[in-house]
Amino acid sequence: MSKYMDYTISRSPIRVLTPSVDTTRLRIQSAILVNAGHLPGRTTPRSNATFHHWAIVLITGGSGTYRVNQEEVQTVQAGSWFCLYPGASFDYGPLPGEYWDEYYFTCSGARVAEWRENLLPASGIVQEWRIDEIMLQRMENMLRLIDSGTPDHLDRAALQLESFLYELVFDEAGVEEAKRERLAEQIIEDIQRLRHLPPTVEQIAAIHHISVSTLRRIVQKYTGYPFNEFVHRLRTAEARNILLNTELSVKEIGERLGYSDMFYFSRVFKRITGVSPREYRNRVGP
Repeated sequence: MSKYMDYTISRSPIRVLTPSVDTTRLRIQSAILVNAGHLPGRTTPRSNATFHHWAIVLITGGSGTYRVNQEEVQTVQAGSWFCLYPGASFDYGPLPGEYWDEYYFTCSGARVAEWRENLLPASGIVQEWRIDEIMLQRMENMLRLIDSGTPDHLDRAALQLESFLYELVFDEAGVEEAKRERLAEQIIEDIQRLRHLPPTVEQIAAIHHISVSTLRRIVQKYTGYPFNEFVHRLRTAEARNILLNTELSVKEIGERLGYSDMFYFSRVFKRITGVSPREYRNRVGP
């Protein structure tokens, strides 16, 4: 694959690929790769640029900015990606004196409209992705297929681009979901650990550096109960165990679980289990 120097674009050798294949020879007409490239060390930004086709740009090093239609300037860094598309003007590139490393793939056809409508996030917003060797090799393989110049390889590259986009979007969604799941697990673990100390929603929120409203939403989503109700149910479950396995009085059990008022503890227990603590011990015990 040929590289060449263009100091108006980059301080490093670049690759810019534009297939010359007759598009009528392609079997996949709904997604045709128009051009692609790798611009390491790019130093030149673009201003008020417009495009006839949709393109995805992936940044693997350096930093810069991206703006659509003179709207808010967005930060771009290694691990960012964004789209270029018809009907808008774009300002994007590294800041003066800086650089970024860029891969891009330009595609046309009806399939692109489906990607934009059903697969990709909202246009005009910088997204994040996890750079790893597998994803880099996949981009390099697409460049090799495009560079070959044969219709079959261009079809393969188009199919690979669609698969790449799918994993790009949903792998990141999976990563974010995993982060949310782990935060929820940590919150639930902390509530369970502190169930004897009557934790407040403010205390747990402060531990995890989130707002009270966010913590309430997380607990409701992952347990099905509001925060206070979830704490009551954890304590009631513990009370059941203590009632069956110790001779502690109801008052002692309530105090151990953070209830200073025995009668309030008994009301909560009965509301959740349907019987009072004494009735529970007598019915279920030996």
